[in-house]
Amino acid sequence: MTSPLTNPAAPVSAVRWTPRLWGTLLVLCAAMFLDALDVSMVGVALPSIGSDLDLSTSTLQWIVSGYILGYGGLLLLGGRTADLLGRRQVFLVALGVFALASLLGGLVDSGPLLIASRFIKGLSAAFTAPAGLSIITTTFAEGPLRNRALSIYTTCAATGFSMGLVLSGLLTEASWRLTMLLPAPIALIALLAGLKLLPRSEREKDHNGYDIPGAVLGTASMLLLVFTVVQAPRAGWASARTLLSFLAVAVLLTVFVLVERRSPGPLIRLGVLRSGSQIRAQLGAVAFFGSYVGFQFLTTLYMQSLLGWSALHTALAFLPAGALVAVSSTKVGSIVDRFGTQRLIAAGFALMVLGYALFLRVDLDPVYAAVILPSMLLIGAACALVFPSLNIQATNGVEDHEQGMVSGLLNTSVQVGGAIFLAVVTAVVTAHAPQHATAQSVLDSYRPGFLVVTGVAAAGLLITLTGLRTRRQARSVVVAKSTALEADRVPVRD
Repeated sequence: MTSPLTNPAAPVSAVRWTPRLWGTLLVLCAAMFLDALDVSMVGVALPSIGSDLDLSTSTLQWIVSGYILGYGGLLLLGGRTADLLGRRQVFLVALGVFALASLLGGLVDSGPLLIASRFIKGLSAAFTAPAGLSIITTTFAEGPLRNRALSIYTTCAATGFSMGLVLSGLLTEASWRLTMLLPAPIALIALLAGLKLLPRSEREKDHNGYDIPGAVLGTASMLLLVFTVVQAPRAGWASARTLLSFLAVAVLLTVFVLVERRSPGPLIRLGVLRSGSQIRAQLGAVAFFGSYVGFQFLTTLYMQSLLGWSALHTALAFLPAGALVAVSSTKVGSIVDRFGTQRLIAAGFALMVLGYALFLRVDLDPVYAAVILPSMLLIGAACALVFPSLNIQATNGVEDHEQGMVSGLLNTSVQVGGAIFLAVVTAVVTAHAPQHATAQSVLDSYRPGFLVVTGVAAAGLLITLTGLRTRRQARSVVVAKSTALEADRVPVRD
């Protein structure tokens, strides 16, 4: 791979960031910004889409689920493809497909075509996300420079997610089609800039062939898992359809593991998961995004359905969390250098648990500054600490030729966590739905869902704390060995 630095022979850590290197990072950040923007922006526009295209509620759900299905189902394949075929090539092609799908989504006049465009966008994002992350981790040397780059990169993701809510509220006032069309010109500009700025990467030469069976099994299992989780609240968690579908997922994953263990060039090298820090990063990503998606879903329903707030008013209520992330996340890299990822992730999860717990105080006439704002600020601070640190922890210590694989795995954990726990929260709220709905009884039915969200974040905190304990134990063993060695050097006296 050719580095975009002015002096390729010099170590990255010893060279100042050139304009070209900043441009490379900006292109990658733009793609991540678009991915996050697209996830959040469609939610507020759904009622307008439904009335304009005459779509049922179940069909509207697939406008969201179609994107998740394509994104979460193909991330493993997208990550490994970036390693094998070249990160730059995969990123640029997928970004071009994303731009075309955005244009298609804004022009269609039928529900099935709109859902198809959303699936294609999710599919393309499944290739741009791991390819973009692996370009960063192979361009910036592990340590302070990579930590800084990843903190900026993840800030753009969080900012895109927050801005999507506000932009959707504004654009939907004119037309829902603008929410679909907006990403197209941004993606096109990023594509043109990427052709000039992104470093060229060679295809992996000694990759022992293409793991076609693993790719088919991995993609099929992820697609079926996401599909099953999305459909479970509607079909019933205990229904024969759901149970058989989960059984099929278990069979596919078992066969996938067996194939990967025997494949000379596996889609996922299972040895990567022997690392405790890697496992904690993946499980932390599941808990982090799963809890936040469930919280945002319930909070949006609470604000719009019970409090009667407009879409724009609701988006502005979330804005302090996004603004805090945008302001503070760029500083996380230097904080990681000083305290390490485990401590920051633990602190972030603790803030998240506290923020969710405080939100349980809400009633039908809340004072925003006293009741809602503290939770938003705590959750924003948590996102600023946790998300960059998870990315840094997952990619540290991984060889360049496996960065795409690990990036795809991390993004899969994020998306699957969001899909699973959103479905769980929906099922819990539905189970407690009152027969004779009043505003208070509906709010009471939301509280178990908020408790589930808080519990998921608490589980993430506990998983992270095991890493801190392991580090302390390892450090004590090292100290003990060092003391013993020094004792051996001391001459014994009578």
